[in-house]
Amino acid sequence: MKRRLSGDCEDSPSSCEGPAESCKRVRQPAEDSGDVLPDWARLPQEMLLHIFQYLPLLDRAFASQVCRGWNEAFHMPELWRCFEFELNQPASSYLKATHPDLIKQIIKRHSNHLQYVSFKVDSSTESAEAACDILSQLVNCSLKTLGLISTARPSFMELPKSHFISALTVVFVNSKSLSSLKIDDTPVDDPSLKVLVANNSDTLKLLKMSSCPHVSPAGILCVADQCHGLRELALNYHLLSDELLLALSSEKHVHLEHLRIDVVSENPGQQFHTIKKSSWDAMVRHSPKFNLVMYFFLYEDEFGPFFRDEIPVTHLYFGRSVSKEVLGRVGMNCPRLVELVVCANGLRPLDEELIRIAERCQHLSAIGLGECEVSCSAFVEFVKMCGRRLSQLSIMEEVLIPDHKYSLDEIHWEVSKHLGRVWFPDMMPTW
Repeated sequence: MKRRLSGDCEDSPSSCEGPAESCKRVRQPAEDSGDVLPDWARLPQEMLLHIFQYLPLLDRAFASQVCRGWNEAFHMPELWRCFEFELNQPASSYLKATHPDLIKQIIKRHSNHLQYVSFKVDSSTESAEAACDILSQLVNCSLKTLGLISTARPSFMELPKSHFISALTVVFVNSKSLSSLKIDDTPVDDPSLKVLVANNSDTLKLLKMSSCPHVSPAGILCVADQCHGLRELALNYHLLSDELLLALSSEKHVHLEHLRIDVVSENPGQQFHTIKKSSWDAMVRHSPKFNLVMYFFLYEDEFGPFFRDEIPVTHLYFGRSVSKEVLGRVGMNCPRLVELVVCANGLRPLDEELIRIAERCQHLSAIGLGECEVSCSAFVEFVKMCGRRLSQLSIMEEVLIPDHKYSLDEIHWEVSKHLGRVWFPDMMPTW
């Protein structure tokens, strides 16, 4: 009966019940037509590997239980070169965690395959200790990248320093080709950096170590002197020195691409040293295209040593209130500035300062203003001077002060005209 009806449909398609019924009929295996269901167990290993790389770890583990071929693919070395250990305590974190049994299996069967490893831990000491325990067991692998990421402080800083250094040294000694190291907010120290340099000086290209209080300027200088392939460096301002900049500018050193400096005040009234203009000039001559990114978290009376002379900063972020005087110095002495973000300024309009920045900072393409004040006329003039090179313009509506030329309802038309695209000021959420 089914065969006859099927034949009827084939002879007269108009008698079929519609696309849905036709789709169902096509999907059904027909014994007499020779259709064969695909044998998923016979997929090539290369194809399985490609598919498994896109699966979440838990789904990948479930898939490995389907058949022997899929289980073999699950354990292919190529699948374990990159791995992120997520270590969180259920009682104190809502983030997911890598199952302890899986960690044991990785250490037992795949530690020699690991090359690109990161640890994401919560603020608990238990999670940081677990990360160190795993690091100390990586004796048979040669890592290319290592990242220690704390989703919240204090994490690694609460560990006994000796315990952390011992675990990190295991990686430094056994990894002879480490190219990227991210160890922000850790108790790494000068002796451990010497071990890093002794074993990985020819391969290290990226080093991020902001908020590492046990490292001295001499310690980071040792890295710059020996690791001539270093292209990206991130550190706190207290580690920056004229000697470091000159080392990074030596003929043996490759061109630096990114230098990030965090200028953070630990105590109100903290004193900061000054970097010579000649040291910055040497850096620009050696690496004319490098990005100098500076994050400032200072109180207004602590900006004395900064922006007195020309500085090659390209990306500048002020996380606390900054005075009109300092922003005026920025306009005078930051000709390479590409991006400027000011979170707060006060109640004095920044009209003159913005105009000066537009005049002197010819490469400025992005600006963001938070709790500041700018007259609508000055803002329109600023945009007109910068023109269409302003690819990012993030200004809170509360920043703009209506005047005799423009109201808030009119300003977006004028700004859009000079930008060559539709623009509106950002709105403060009402919740």
